[in-house]
Amino acid sequence: MKNKTFFYATILALSTAVISGFSNFLNKIAITVIKDPIVFTTLKNTLVALFIIGAILIFKKLPEIVSLKKSQIFKLILIGIIGGSLPFALFFTGLTKTSALNAALIHKTLFIWVLLIAIPFLKERLSAPQWLGVIAIFFANLIVGGFTGFNYNSGELMILVATILWAIENVIAKIALKDISALTVASARMTIGSLILGSFIFIKGESSAALSLNLNQWLWTIIPTVLLFGYVITWYSALKHAPATYVAALLVPATLVTNILSAIFITRALDLPQAISAGLFTLGTMLLIIFSKKATEPSSARPKLEIIH
Repeated sequence: MKNKTFFYATILALSTAVISGFSNFLNKIAITVIKDPIVFTTLKNTLVALFIIGAILIFKKLPEIVSLKKSQIFKLILIGIIGGSLPFALFFTGLTKTSALNAALIHKTLFIWVLLIAIPFLKERLSAPQWLGVIAIFFANLIVGGFTGFNYNSGELMILVATILWAIENVIAKIALKDISALTVASARMTIGSLILGSFIFIKGESSAALSLNLNQWLWTIIPTVLLFGYVITWYSALKHAPATYVAALLVPATLVTNILSAIFITRALDLPQAISAGLFTLGTMLLIIFSKKATEPSSARPKLEIIH
């Protein structure tokens, strides 16, 4: 595309999808090692928050935070609550009750919920070829190899509710990112969210569990932490410079990554449905990207891309 900013936003969104695909697979393993999903997600989010605070100091973002208006602070608090705390608790608790693949499939309906919210509230739209891309990605999810059907249990319901909350957060974040840097928004999400989650495990009297992890458990906490840090930074940076509908749709191919990892390390088989699914993911993603110049936002002016600014 002519607009290099939009091109880099696309690369960031696709990078987020790859990170998400690995995260969905590894988080399932990490939870079985650490056992308590709330302790796991609280530790992980807290570490990410500390990483981001460090980045704020390095990139000298404190003056921006100090000068935030009340309306901006309110948006950041909402993002922290709706995006950084409750959905994480729901998602990782639900993940203990279902497979990584089922969790990934439900989570990747995020783009549908974002579409339903962003089109009326943000006045975004997709061109006709992009809608074909969305349909292709949707069906790629349905026929993904290794999928044996939903269990319709409490775990899947928790993941669905978490996904809807994240969709709402994405729309709020898109509004907030108009005049706040991606790094500051990410900081609010992870810091406020981790404080809420930390308060929850303190009230439940599980603080000691967070401090008594062995070396192996800490290793399986740090690996997802690094992935989550990359996810948050690339996601918000992409969301700042491209429509929410577009960025959310480009996240869906993460299911393909999770599916390939599951096939290699768990089922040890690649079959025809997986090949068809991969083809549809590729086709849908290409249609979204190639015809993205026809996607519009309320403002046609796009700022210069700065990955974390």
